[in-house]
Amino acid sequence: MAEMIYGPTFEEMLNPETVEEKTRKAAEAALEKDPLHPVNLYNIHWKDSKGRIRCVVLPRELTGVEARIVVLSGRHFPTGSHKVGAAYSISMEKQLEREIVPGRDTLVWPSTGNYGIGGAWVGPRLGYDSLVVLPEMMSAERFEKIACYGARYIKTPGCESNVKEIYDKTKELKEDPKNRILNQFAEMGNYRFHYHVTGNSIIQMAGQIQNEGIGKGKVAAFVSAMGSAGTIAAGDRIKQVFPDARTVGLEPIQCPTLYNNGFGGHDIQGIGDKHVTWIHNVHNMDALMCISDLQCKKGLQVFSEDAGVDALLSYGISEGTAKSLQGLFGISGICNVLGAIKTARFYELGKEEIVVTVATDSVDRYYSVLEDLAKEQGKMDKNEAKTRIQSIFHGAGLDWIQEGTRNNRDRWHNLKYYTWVEQLGKTVEELNALKDPEFWLKEQERIKEIDRKLIQARTEFVLPKSR
Repeated sequence: MAEMIYGPTFEEMLNPETVEEKTRKAAEAALEKDPLHPVNLYNIHWKDSKGRIRCVVLPRELTGVEARIVVLSGRHFPTGSHKVGAAYSISMEKQLEREIVPGRDTLVWPSTGNYGIGGAWVGPRLGYDSLVVLPEMMSAERFEKIACYGARYIKTPGCESNVKEIYDKTKELKEDPKNRILNQFAEMGNYRFHYHVTGNSIIQMAGQIQNEGIGKGKVAAFVSAMGSAGTIAAGDRIKQVFPDARTVGLEPIQCPTLYNNGFGGHDIQGIGDKHVTWIHNVHNMDALMCISDLQCKKGLQVFSEDAGVDALLSYGISEGTAKSLQGLFGISGICNVLGAIKTARFYELGKEEIVVTVATDSVDRYYSVLEDLAKEQGKMDKNEAKTRIQSIFHGAGLDWIQEGTRNNRDRWHNLKYYTWVEQLGKTVEELNALKDPEFWLKEQERIKEIDRKLIQARTEFVLPKSR
């Protein structure tokens, strides 16, 4: 068996400044010089080297709403997406319990993209053979990143929403006892990472931007599209600190599963997986909104090409701000921004209130998608970009919105039955337990115990030196 490698605790991922200075400095240096070294596990956090939460406050000239929309940026995590945090937390919890052991087990990562990329990076850093299972229609860049991190992949039929095909393949792989399935859609390590690390980072960020003259140190709403429904768990923590805050979930119009039991293919890669995930605390969601995948891709193109920057300038946005937005978003990030705009309008939020969302990744894994879009829709010039800003961002309407009434929350919950009980072996009793707020509180309370075990395990291990 290989030696076990351990990384940061939940608390250290929230507050990286608490990490022992030698390790922290080594991690900061390795992020660019040695990105595949295990010390980069200590770069799984939302902060820059000065301790500031990485975020962007979008200009009102873009959003067209009074409320300030703040976007946390995930592109500075080791894989270019914050989903690496979920991959690490799930695998570390399993390793602490000796459910997985390097040299013995192969880690299988069912995914539609960023979680799989995160697993492709985390697994080999911890010494594991890693295999990612994802749909064949995902962007070419996703497969390239998986391979460059030292993992293998299997392509399953279909697009983003074809998760059942992923489950069918992992069920087949599970017959080999060396394959350990780390299912982001069901593992509470994913929930815990975002509840504690992302949620508390957002709370810190509210105070941070208040010191810069933005907002009142509170969060009015947190908006997140659901893929695994890990990120939206941050809303559970935010509500504990700001009880009036709303949690708003998003899904594609082309695959409105929670909205109306709908189904279909779409291209907002990373979300809308045609089922309700086990770890989604639907009883804590205040509203559901649907966004068009074509609008997301067209919106992304605005932030990715020079014609789009020129259009932003014509709306009175400064050149520095316009260029800082280039490369910030991926497709789901634009989806989240459009959802945040709809949220601000729906709840009629004022200029002192902030709506927070997340840019899960950045444009670097979607150039092939934008090339296909240009072939289908034609080249985007400045006038077309201006039209898109007006229609997509300023024109974000109040259609496709469903409030979290008691009946809707019960329906969202009941939809879990068809995937988790009928197909994946959960019991009705386990399903019904998810209705009880105590279930979620107990999962949150486990964080301290997991951190204690991890600190103890680390006393017996020293990270290898970075090159």
